[in-house]
Amino acid sequence: MISAIKIIFLLGFLVFIHELGHFVVAKLCKVKIKEFSIGFGPSIYTKKGSYTIYSLRLIPLGGYVNMLGEEEDVDDEGSFKRAKIWKRIIIVAAGGLVNIIFAIFVYFLLVYGTLKGLHSQGILQLSISAVGEFVSQIFNSLKLIFTGGVSIDQFVGPVGISEIIVSSTGISDYIYLFSAISLSLGITNLLPFPPLDGGRIILLLIEKIRKKPLSDSVEGKIQLLGFSLLILLSICVTYNDIIRLL
Repeated sequence: MISAIKIIFLLGFLVFIHELGHFVVAKLCKVKIKEFSIGFGPSIYTKKGSYTIYSLRLIPLGGYVNMLGEEEDVDDEGSFKRAKIWKRIIIVAAGGLVNIIFAIFVYFLLVYGTLKGLHSQGILQLSISAVGEFVSQIFNSLKLIFTGGVSIDQFVGPVGISEIIVSSTGISDYIYLFSAISLSLGITNLLPFPPLDGGRIILLLIEKIRKKPLSDSVEGKIQLLGFSLLILLSICVTYNDIIRLL
């Protein structure tokens, strides 16, 4: 039971702040939100605001912010597609950026607290240096994926991440996982690959260059191809996670 709570709280919280980033920036840009949802699957809690529906769903492994005009053409000033491209880009990027900022902040506090307990000199400078090293290590790990430094057998998916969370011992380990997973999630989400947020940003930049969006048909095919490849990768990674546990 404790293990399940540790997994659900960590992953659920990181999803929450990610989606909250999209939500808050969209609100600041005057884009209307139809639904703010944490989780997928059947709804277990729903609250209707003045315009937005807030929902908590059964499977806490994702979430979404459904904006007006995001998937349909709507003649409304609060439509996502009516917003200026730079506003749409920062709305899309906000989720990943929140995860990255949160990760850096949490890791800094963890290191600062540890060094302060040891009465080290130059705590602030050492903490900042440690954060830089931490971010560099995560970037280098992700870089290995694209340079052939690691094989698909070494990838870790939700099952593997859950096992790592369960095996964590002590509050410091758990907090470290919060920052490491949040940073990885933020950076990965901003990679220029559809249907990730980074891929959506690329499509918006193409729209800016062309001075008109891609046709719904072309964009739909790009998103479908990217989504299919992502699902295929997820299946392979999950299979390897399960094999490692057996």
